[in-house]
Amino acid sequence: MGQQMNEIANFEAGKTEIQDADTMPHSVEAEQQLLGAILTNNDVYDRVASIIGPQHFYDPVHARIYEIAAARIAKNALASPVTLKAFMEDDEGLKELGGPAYLARLAGAAISSFAVRDYAQLIYDLAIRRELIRLGHDIADKAARVDISSEPREQIVEAEQKLYKLSEQGKAEGGFQSFLKAVTDAVNVANAAYQRDGGLAGISTGLIDMDKKLGGLHRSDLLILAGRPSMGKTSLATNIAFNVAKAYKRGTLPDGTEGAVEGGVVGFYSLEMSAEQLAARILSEAAEIPSENIRRGDMTEAEFRRFVDAAKALESCPLYIDDTPALPISQLAARARRLKRTHGLDLLIVDYLQLVRPATAKDSRVNEVSEITQGLKAIAKELDIPVIALSQLSRQVEAREDKRPQLSDLRESGSIEQDADVVMFVFREEYYVEREKPSDDRLDEIAAWQERMERLHGKAEVIIGKQRHGPIGTVELSFEGKFTRFGNLVKPWQQGHDDGF
Repeated sequence: MGQQMNEIANFEAGKTEIQDADTMPHSVEAEQQLLGAILTNNDVYDRVASIIGPQHFYDPVHARIYEIAAARIAKNALASPVTLKAFMEDDEGLKELGGPAYLARLAGAAISSFAVRDYAQLIYDLAIRRELIRLGHDIADKAARVDISSEPREQIVEAEQKLYKLSEQGKAEGGFQSFLKAVTDAVNVANAAYQRDGGLAGISTGLIDMDKKLGGLHRSDLLILAGRPSMGKTSLATNIAFNVAKAYKRGTLPDGTEGAVEGGVVGFYSLEMSAEQLAARILSEAAEIPSENIRRGDMTEAEFRRFVDAAKALESCPLYIDDTPALPISQLAARARRLKRTHGLDLLIVDYLQLVRPATAKDSRVNEVSEITQGLKAIAKELDIPVIALSQLSRQVEAREDKRPQLSDLRESGSIEQDADVVMFVFREEYYVEREKPSDDRLDEIAAWQERMERLHGKAEVIIGKQRHGPIGTVELSFEGKFTRFGNLVKPWQQGHDDGF
């Protein structure tokens, strides 16, 4: 009874230590073997350093031995029973185990160093199990305490965050790989592009000229899609998302695993618009009904039937929308990982970059944006998917005669330009010319303006300002404002035989 009272008291103090050692998974023998191997041969440390740290040891004395040995090895100094003795002579925990003689016994009892990684993995796995038990007790304890300041909904979020933090621990670094493996991977990518129709190495955007320029959306790439307000950034992003999700076909990949052989599963972070508004845009494009008519409910019976049919057709589209505002970059990454685990993930879109929060507040906005872009690039590499992040442009574009955006127009541009593999700008000259309409009494100017408007009507440009793996240049697209839809622009010489469009 007294022990139970102590445990309750400890819980009340915010501790999650479980007093009964037998209830906690651990292996003192594995810890002893690992430490003995390190003290006998310091080179062993490099093979386990990426798997475990001092915090993974069950015995606190073992944790201190490992910590001191690691610190010495990092300084290229010898870590042996003799050298560690000087640092641990006054250690009370070590005295209970027999004093410095225990260090010599550890080294003497080490059987071999070949199984050291297995020992390290076992120690790590047991540490994670103990942490899960502690976390479970903590969740149960908080749920049992009916506290007005701690809502159940908040407890769920907190528990989920802790579990994700735990799941992200101990991801061993890949380290160096041989050039042979890198070359083999490069040949496999080239082979996949050769076998695929259209010769794309990446996922097709559904926009032919854009695919030709980019070679599709490449895995592990961060693509920045920037533009001034009303240029159609979100529209282009939703069009690409819809095209990729619509083309999704699952099958066996060249390496024998299951995955998307065409199109892909799309995750869309809509930090600016609600999921319902985004869905309305996609439905507008699919049903060919102006988005404002959908919003007002101003549809004929035939249009409404078309709208419902489009909604039914899109039900099975693997497009997932998260419209949580002001997401921190760490949470954004955790949710992307969860989506990849549960439903798969082949393309991630973030609308837009400046609305993502850094994990911790920084002293300047440039540093915050730098953390966000580096985080997005890390997500692209870790999940092995293309990430498209939308970005605002600074107002200096408006002050220039030529309104075409440049790399220097990117807000907080240094880090964005540096971390991105591709930087694209959406530009619709029609938008600016429309606002330059001369007064009605200037007939000659009106005629010239109308002629210019006709030439620019329904046209958009995507300017590729940076591309790590290909050429820069301009892609011309068609733009239907009422459906917020970008499409392939039929060139004059293709009129009358628009095969493939």
